[in-house]
Amino acid sequence: MRYLKKLKHAQDQNNSWLCIGLDPDPSRLRVDVLKWDEPILPFNKAIIDATVDLVCAYKPNLGFYLQWGAAGMIALERTIAYIPRHIPVILDCKTGDIGHTQAAWANGLFDEWGVDAVTVNPFVGAEAALPMIDGRADKAIYILARTSNPSAIQFQGDLAAGMGLSADVIRQSQQWPTAGHKGYVVGATYPEELAAARQLAPKANFLIPGVGAQGGSLAAAVRYGPDQTAGPVISASRSIIYAAMTADFAQAARRAAQDLQDAINQQRQA
Repeated sequence: MRYLKKLKHAQDQNNSWLCIGLDPDPSRLRVDVLKWDEPILPFNKAIIDATVDLVCAYKPNLGFYLQWGAAGMIALERTIAYIPRHIPVILDCKTGDIGHTQAAWANGLFDEWGVDAVTVNPFVGAEAALPMIDGRADKAIYILARTSNPSAIQFQGDLAAGMGLSADVIRQSQQWPTAGHKGYVVGATYPEELAAARQLAPKANFLIPGVGAQGGSLAAAVRYGPDQTAGPVISASRSIIYAAMTADFAQAARRAAQDLQDAINQQRQA
């Protein structure tokens, strides 16, 4: 099944544009969780079990697993396998290298681990994308266009004015011939630039971080996020998975996810 069709099916089934970032941080986990021999997988399973009917995707970030060494990588692989197959898995790894290296990334992430989409840094140009999804019609990449961090403007330029690196990335990458889908990462912390990105890429799916702990504009994400096929993937991590440090952390995560899902849907109906 092609990526956008799978995403749209999950969005319709759960009435949700919410994506939960699965980012296990040892400084944030409960002490009793850390006493487990392998704490990451049980923690992730609890979050997934509590929220699987509220999301359109899950997004583990590779960095949060690398910090645990080999145990983290095993837990990531098992987490990906545990997520129900009707829910898309987006691996946030921001890979972006020359062609044969990108092909190796794709072999591992798409073919071995079976993720549905990955984030890509386009700095090297088309070689960051073509080896990954040129022959994989059912997969997708999300190209970094406008990130949600405060210093993004230092190099990414003024997307709202159609100037700078972000605007160039969106314009040029749409011309790259690929079998799989090319979406974009556009942070909700820059509402005007989110609107400009949608004008530049009307058919591309958007992965939108920044609406949780970073305080981005949910209204802008809902207004400018949808493409011609599916809704956006609105991502939150810390505000959900660390909603409580109590024994009922999974239930607290569910409540936080439900609240954000409801807020998104209220904006959709406005």
